[in-house]
Amino acid sequence: MQINGKELAVEVTGEGPAVLLVHGLGGTSNFYQVQADALAGNCTVIRVDSAGAGRSPVADDIGITSHAEDLAGVLDGLGVDSAAVVGHSMGTLVVRELAARYPDKVTSLVLLGAVAEPAEAGRRAQRDRAATLRGQGTEAVAPGVVANGLSETTRRDKPEVAAFVRELVMRQDAEGYARNCEALAAATDPGPIAGTLPLLLITGTDDKVGPPAVSQALAEAHGNAVVEIVEGIGHWTALEAAGPVTDHLVKFLWSTTRPSRPVAPR
Repeated sequence: MQINGKELAVEVTGEGPAVLLVHGLGGTSNFYQVQADALAGNCTVIRVDSAGAGRSPVADDIGITSHAEDLAGVLDGLGVDSAAVVGHSMGTLVVRELAARYPDKVTSLVLLGAVAEPAEAGRRAQRDRAATLRGQGTEAVAPGVVANGLSETTRRDKPEVAAFVRELVMRQDAEGYARNCEALAAATDPGPIAGTLPLLLITGTDDKVGPPAVSQALAEAHGNAVVEIVEGIGHWTALEAAGPVTDHLVKFLWSTTRPSRPVAPR
């Protein structure tokens, strides 16, 4: 799909109220496969590989704002006036930017493993990762992503999840991944989330990238958010706890989309 002068891989399934699923750094739209399958019976599920990630080619000027503008363009291109929007990891900054810039396009917001504006050490780490990607390729960073992003419990009890995360990372275009690392390094806080916007935050007890404290702080600032903390999982929320995350998501969307067309609880 041609959006803002770039080619983006966009997948649309199902029919009903629109739900836009936005992956994080190192991920692709396949991060949400379980949730997309569960929602497609009653929703129009829209998934986008962000510029430089997955099946979307590398583009110039990749950043949090450009990703948000691309999402707005995807909705416009599909003729979708508004959607419930779900973001993971760096994608939580992107969808917050989308909601701030285009409040009429976002009917509710779900943040998985929400991250804050990086501290200086985090910015350096992302710039260093970008340099490693350019010099040595994705195979040089994949082990660290698996070790740091997944909980010890997941790595021990669900080795298939660790294998899939490694595959997601290894299949990235190294330059596209590097530019997205630099986008995170340059990220700033998108500002407060409107208190009138329904907000759900899901994270894991063992998430070192988007720890529970970040979600709790966002919820407190919002004033009326729902926070779900899943025991024993790390940062790859929708993969490590596919069933519980799907259940929380379906329940939340059922409550926020009921006035138009309901999402049936599982």
